[in-house]
Amino acid sequence: MTSQLHKSKLCFIGGGNMAGAIIGGLIAKGIDKQNVSVAEPWEVNRDKMAALGVRTTASNVDASTDADLLVLAVKPQVAKGVGQELGAGWAARTSLPLIVSIAAGITLQSLKEWFRLPDGRSPHIIRVMPNTPALLGEGASGLFAGDDVSPAEKDLAAALLGSVSKVTELLDREELIDVVTGLSGSGPAYFFLLVEHLIESGISLGLTREQATRLAKQTCYGAGKMLVESSEEPAQLRINVTSPKGTTEAALKSFDTSGLKETVDKAVKAATSRGEELGKTLAQS
Repeated sequence: MTSQLHKSKLCFIGGGNMAGAIIGGLIAKGIDKQNVSVAEPWEVNRDKMAALGVRTTASNVDASTDADLLVLAVKPQVAKGVGQELGAGWAARTSLPLIVSIAAGITLQSLKEWFRLPDGRSPHIIRVMPNTPALLGEGASGLFAGDDVSPAEKDLAAALLGSVSKVTELLDREELIDVVTGLSGSGPAYFFLLVEHLIESGISLGLTREQATRLAKQTCYGAGKMLVESSEEPAQLRINVTSPKGTTEAALKSFDTSGLKETVDKAVKAATSRGEELGKTLAQS
């Protein structure tokens, strides 16, 4: 984590799970809690943020008055209103905060327009896409920065994500953020669905729900750990488990017959396309 991040005033607009995960990661890395402010309209979420020891308020403008870096952690549908409110509220500021947006689908062009000040200035903006394993410090993130963003600002955003992500990929095209959304942003849900089906299959073949659940969870955890810690490619790890004419080969042939590859490809493309669609729709609203 850069020393600059430790010196920066940080503001989070939105106090949901992802904001809480990032703030928790920052605190664990030694960030001064009093350098972090959170604007959140819902009292129950404000209370959760206050319990972390950071400053909280219901006012977006008040929270961001002295911010050096602002994390836009709101639902995409309300990002426009928040941006317009803050752009108007920052009219007297001589310097503007770096904006890090985790709002899915919202393009840099839209964000620049929504955050534009009355005098025509716009803050520098970076789009990022983390995922929910960030709650455990095991996130995977993508990052895309506009042409006006400096290397130091990119480093600042990468350090922010690094507090909760083990992998942060710097992207050279904005449309790839939607691909990251489809792959790793939504990816945990695909994994959880597979585990659900493994459990149900075990139950249908005679295991109790408790037995099937424990076995499926540990199997997937162990396989995931092997995947991360091994120097071998996923394909080779699969081959290592697959004895010729054995049980695993029979299962994998069933997957092939059912079109698993095509199913996964369609799922990732559907999530990617939905991100693109969301950005276009909200840009016109």
